[in-house]
Amino acid sequence: MRPLDPRLLRYARRAVVPIAALAALGTVAAGLIIVQAGLLATAIAWRTTAVLIPLALVLGARALVAWASEAAASRASAAATSQLRRRLLSHVIRLGPAWRRERKTAELAELATRGIDALDGYFTGYLPKLILAVVVPLAVLVTITVADPLSGAVVAATLPLVPLFGALIGMATGRYARERWRALGTLAHHFLDVVTGLPTLKIFGRAAAQREQIAKVTDSYRKATMAALRLAFLSSFALELIATMSVALVATETGLRLAYGHLDLRTALLVLILAPEAYLPLRAVGAQFHATADGLAAAEQAFGVLESPVLDSPVLDSPAPSLPVITARSAGTARWDGPIEVTGVTVRHDGRPDPAPGEATLAVPAGQITVVTGPSGCGKSTLLEVIRGARQPSSGTVTPRLEAADIGWLPQDPTLFTGTVAANIRLGWPDAPDAAVAEAARQAALDDVPLDTPVGERGGGLSAGQRRRVALARALLVRRPVLLLDEPTAGLDAEREAAVLRTLRGYADAGGAVLVVAHRPAVIAAADAVADLGTRERVLA
Repeated sequence: MRPLDPRLLRYARRAVVPIAALAALGTVAAGLIIVQAGLLATAIAWRTTAVLIPLALVLGARALVAWASEAAASRASAAATSQLRRRLLSHVIRLGPAWRRERKTAELAELATRGIDALDGYFTGYLPKLILAVVVPLAVLVTITVADPLSGAVVAATLPLVPLFGALIGMATGRYARERWRALGTLAHHFLDVVTGLPTLKIFGRAAAQREQIAKVTDSYRKATMAALRLAFLSSFALELIATMSVALVATETGLRLAYGHLDLRTALLVLILAPEAYLPLRAVGAQFHATADGLAAAEQAFGVLESPVLDSPVLDSPAPSLPVITARSAGTARWDGPIEVTGVTVRHDGRPDPAPGEATLAVPAGQITVVTGPSGCGKSTLLEVIRGARQPSSGTVTPRLEAADIGWLPQDPTLFTGTVAANIRLGWPDAPDAAVAEAARQAALDDVPLDTPVGERGGGLSAGQRRRVALARALLVRRPVLLLDEPTAGLDAEREAAVLRTLRGYADAGGAVLVVAHRPAVIAAADAVADLGTRERVLA
């Protein structure tokens, strides 16, 4: 972890001006420290009160600069955290569902909330001290060297020891902070899974067993936290010891030369007053570093997300069809001018030796139901993501290009939000008439769930089959010309499965292109064409 990562300024540009103001204020503070030391040395050595008024003015100016520095730091913190969080969330959305599915939701939520908030201590505590640690020691060293070259040499020799040991300790602190952050993310993800599945665990009598697992994960987080705290206390002691011994060395040689008449009193006092000021900012920045280690670790993780490449579109050979797309607000049934051609699409995955799918080739004509089947892990869901433009294939083409306005989409694990069933169906068309929502629910065989039924987070309160039918009704409501459905009848009984298949048949007969991923025999039997990714053969029903 670098003290000031340039990426932080690149992704949070609104913090640049407050940070520049902090640097300017740090320079002013360094000058005031030197002026104050000179006035104090003069007052004591010459026993004069003439400098008391200027000294009071300098003290007031230092207080004013300290207040301005805190205000600038707070402004920098507010600007950076808000902009970084906004850019992080925007980029996560642009990365698409395929990228999000490979990450843990709880870890991303923890990063976007508590992780970004942890940067507040970095800007309000660490960064001002860092600027002072750069400006003040250099200014003090120059002043001492001009006044007494020997004392300046001693300070110059001992001053680098503080940042040297601080950097060594900081590397260890960064490792502990990253371990602690990973442990916190694991704890958050596991706790979210347990809470979400608590009703199922209670039904099968497994809720109590999860207490031990949560306790184990919590204990790992506790150990990581205690290790970081131990290192923080030991490092603070080490830095304090180095700085104290360095100041004592300067005081010893200055006192001896003063006693033997090799140094005048005012110069000796100036050196003794300024010497601690040279080490103080370095000690302070070392102490603040531990307080902001979590924020810096979270920032590194956020930068990793922000630097993930965004998928623009799959490999495409031709533009979208020129026929007008019938939207959800248009009358009648959406039609498609097909077919959609998938040629040699291959997707390779990290950590897997074989691609999935591998050289998939099929056609999805308008007016037909095309089913993609095959064993688990052969790449059926991945193929849908490639066709709808959510994933870049390693090779192969999809023609023509499908836009978001062309596609009605049902993922394998549909996402529902807190609200009602009707509100979740309306997600793609917020001002849809009640009659259109009711008709979409009827076509999705959602007759057993009233539209005003409350829905909890992630579909809480509904069964797996009900959640799938709500998402299917959402796709049917917008009446896109292409339907891409991943296991639309999973979790349904035979009667409701037959009702859904009748809806899909009507959709295809009206001119839509329907592509379904399925394992169930009834869906395969209802298809006009079947593409088996396990054998790479296209079988006509």
